[in-house]
Amino acid sequence: MNPILASFLFLFPLVMSVTWTVGGAARFFLTEVGKRVGRRPTADSLDIPVSIIIPCFNEAQHLAATVGKALSINSRNFEVIAVDDGSTDETARILSDLARATPRLRVISLGDNQGKAAALRAAARIATHEMLICIDGDAYIDADAPAWLAAALSADPRLGAVTGNPRIRNRRTLLGKIQVGEYSAMIGMIKRTQTLFDCLFTLSGVIAGFRKSAVVAVDYWGLDALTEDMDITWRLQRADWRTTFEPRALVAILTPETFKGLWRQRLRWAMGGAQVMARNLETLWRPAPVNLRFLMVEMVLSVVWSYLLVASTLYGIGALVITWISGATWTPEWTAGSAGLVLAACGITQMAVGVALDRRYDPEIGSIVGHLFWYPLVFWLLQTATTVVAYPMVAFRQRGIRATWVSPDRGRS
Repeated sequence: MNPILASFLFLFPLVMSVTWTVGGAARFFLTEVGKRVGRRPTADSLDIPVSIIIPCFNEAQHLAATVGKALSINSRNFEVIAVDDGSTDETARILSDLARATPRLRVISLGDNQGKAAALRAAARIATHEMLICIDGDAYIDADAPAWLAAALSADPRLGAVTGNPRIRNRRTLLGKIQVGEYSAMIGMIKRTQTLFDCLFTLSGVIAGFRKSAVVAVDYWGLDALTEDMDITWRLQRADWRTTFEPRALVAILTPETFKGLWRQRLRWAMGGAQVMARNLETLWRPAPVNLRFLMVEMVLSVVWSYLLVASTLYGIGALVITWISGATWTPEWTAGSAGLVLAACGITQMAVGVALDRRYDPEIGSIVGHLFWYPLVFWLLQTATTVVAYPMVAFRQRGIRATWVSPDRGRS
């Protein structure tokens, strides 16, 4: 293998793993421990008016509990707006029954399936309050989460949005358990590191707080965005709005428990990333915040790494087959094994640090720690596979097509 290619394939994941580990730990100790932050929201933050927005599509199984959690938040001035986006199950009926029993709940019906972005737009336009808290239709929001998000937004007039801290609640299967590692050692650590550079790659669509005036300024969520959360994150930041991460704003979510469901979810994420990259690649040469350029460079290198890894793997397999057919002796290079051990050690270290930091917000994480160390390997392999498949799909996708929902493939609570 070409030495430069081999070095890149080894150094890129190594550098990123070290960066996320060190950066995540630094952010934690700088802002999340000691007397710097409280364990409960202040009394003033409970007085900040908030509008809870819940876009729904075929969420009958979890919707009553989701709305119930939203109506039980620790806030003295709030409303809940649920949007039925053309569901084909009992979602509309459930929302209608809940609205009759609860004056705080407002319901919008879009009739046809128009997409999550359209549902969010509709709710934001009629929202009474400046602080918008958006959650998914299966998310169980923590009672204090809206206050934490609203407090962050009210403290900084240039803060356009703040993302919360999702926690997985379906942990009975192996696939469910190892995804806990993703939210601890991958998503959580990456978001912490990115906030050190005052930017985020994406606000978690499952829980995020927005300043309504900022959302209006960037013309709401893009109707043709495959991942509306990534799209609005970049549009806000390119418009000079700040974003940040609030780990105390917790929400319990469901994740796929089948490989088919996980593949579909991650392929959609990869396609959304490809779309964001295509729309924002110009930040590399046009005037743009420096921190966004760093994010874009990391994204480009990640895509290049994925394709090179697949190409080099296929090349190695081909060489091995030719060697076997010719009857020659094949001896693997010791450096490949050494590189793998180093990357494995970095992945385990990253996972251990992530778990240690997240025990503050997820005390039960220690009970499944033995399953979590698989995730760094799963993360890189899954990211590589979905990236290689997603980018051609987006390249040949017709522009301007509205992104609509499909029934989510989630696990069981």
